[in-house]
Amino acid sequence: MALRPTPPQTRAQQLAAQQAQQGDAFLREVDDALREDQMMTVVRRYAKPVGAGLVLGLAALGGYLWWGHYQDQQAATRGEQLTIALDQIEASRPDLANKTLDGLAAGSDSGSAVVARLVEAGLLAKQGKVQDAATRYAAVAADANAPQTYRDFATLRQVSLNYDQMKPDEVVAKLKPLAAPGAPWFGAAGELLGMAYLKQGKKELASPLFGAIAKDKDQPESLRARVRQVASQLGFDAVDDVARPIELNAPQPGAAPAPAAPVEAAPAAASAPAPAKAAPTAKAAKPKAATPEIPLMVGKPGAATPAVPAPTQP
Repeated sequence: MALRPTPPQTRAQQLAAQQAQQGDAFLREVDDALREDQMMTVVRRYAKPVGAGLVLGLAALGGYLWWGHYQDQQAATRGEQLTIALDQIEASRPDLANKTLDGLAAGSDSGSAVVARLVEAGLLAKQGKVQDAATRYAAVAADANAPQTYRDFATLRQVSLNYDQMKPDEVVAKLKPLAAPGAPWFGAAGELLGMAYLKQGKKELASPLFGAIAKDKDQPESLRARVRQVASQLGFDAVDDVARPIELNAPQPGAAPAPAAPVEAAPAAASAPAPAKAAPTAKAAKPKAATPEIPLMVGKPGAATPAVPAPTQP
């Protein structure tokens, strides 16, 4: 299909098109000027608050980073002081260790201060000052700002030091929350709690508790063996591995074999006639040399044992 040719524009049409283009350009310039004016108004109105906010934000970020670095340095310093105090304790210098620990305990940091107080209490207990140590542990246990794990440990140590002076009801009230299975101090607290139950005459509560501790493989083997023995005396089966007693009864490699049972002589052998004595010969037998007596040697372990001489042949 052929396109029709565009007729040429007249002079009037050309002038109208130019005027329309100029009008569009003018409107665009006016619109750009209006937007620029609005932007300048916004900048003049909000430039200072926004700038101040940016400056404050950068200052806050810088202060936060500096404070974190400062806290890390202080924590490193407190760790070094605690290490020095422990070294002084190992060097039998408790006077110097107490000064270092007092400085740490007086600090505002809850972590290092609590650790220093616990070490001080342990040092007092080692020196035989049981009541002073128990008082320090009680103070840590009552400190709401201390970590819960440290508070529970302080409670356990306080009860263990004052166990003989405390009533069973007090022991149960303090240690029952710590003797839950899966708790950090389940084994140690459960043992003391079970003994308190026995003092109360509650065997039905002590036996399952001892059995649970004996079957908990996360507990020390010495503790498990101890409570397993108590549970067995109470009539509670705390052995979780039936094959283990069988393995224990099996002979160990290198062990001496069990002595065989004596075999009784047959009656026929007993009734058999004794053999006749041989007739003496003309030539007397040569007497055997006496075997020298070996003295009993008691020496240090590992000392060489003298060889036993063989008997002399006739």
